[in-house]
Amino acid sequence: MSAKKPAKIKIDAFDLAPGRKIAGKYQVIAKLGWGWEGEVYKVREDLTGIERAAKLFYPQRNIGNKASRLYAQKLHKIRHCALFIQYHTKEVILYRKIPVIVLISEYVEGELLSAFLKKFPGKRLTPYQAVHLLYSLAKGIEDMHLYNEYHGDLHSDNIIVNRFGLEFDLKILDFLHWHGTRRQNMREDVCGLIQIFHECMGGPRHYAKLPAVVKEICCGLKRSLIIKKFRTATHLREYLEDLKWF
Repeated sequence: MSAKKPAKIKIDAFDLAPGRKIAGKYQVIAKLGWGWEGEVYKVREDLTGIERAAKLFYPQRNIGNKASRLYAQKLHKIRHCALFIQYHTKEVILYRKIPVIVLISEYVEGELLSAFLKKFPGKRLTPYQAVHLLYSLAKGIEDMHLYNEYHGDLHSDNIIVNRFGLEFDLKILDFLHWHGTRRQNMREDVCGLIQIFHECMGGPRHYAKLPAVVKEICCGLKRSLIIKKFRTATHLREYLEDLKWF
């Protein structure tokens, strides 16, 4: 008889409760978010009391530790980009007797953009506010692209709003690695920026009433039109700097 193949290791959720220890030295405070690769938690380092962010990778999405390695390497490469958190170190824990990679990074105060939007009338930004948000994101993604890197997973649940005044102070929690050329993935980042811009003003329900200047940016959310108009994040940033409202 042939030997049975080992069962595939699969974890769909960690759902770590506050107070639980990670690697014997980090205490879980709260869950910050989740995505295709894993979950992110706010933790406190026992020795120093410093708060950090801990990303736990689902084993089935981190075969051969490839995803966690690429994630750490990318954070290190773009460490001078203000939009992104700073990577610190790697830990390995056992979760239900399964080895799990944990990456420890900088923790930043703030709230997810998806929660931030709920505080506004109608749970959406005005066009003027949304343009400022888009401009801050475009500048940050442009910096990343100048390092020949891309994000790959832009959405309102992985963007942290740290401060909001004359401009937005933002951080991004996560990113993904896709097949295809870097240029293609960078273009998808630009499309993702426009999608977030559209959603922040209420999405399809309110689109018809938005000013023409906003619709010219959204391009009807048609990918081909967006890419033609904004070939790079730099083109989008420059377009916004020259924007005329009247």
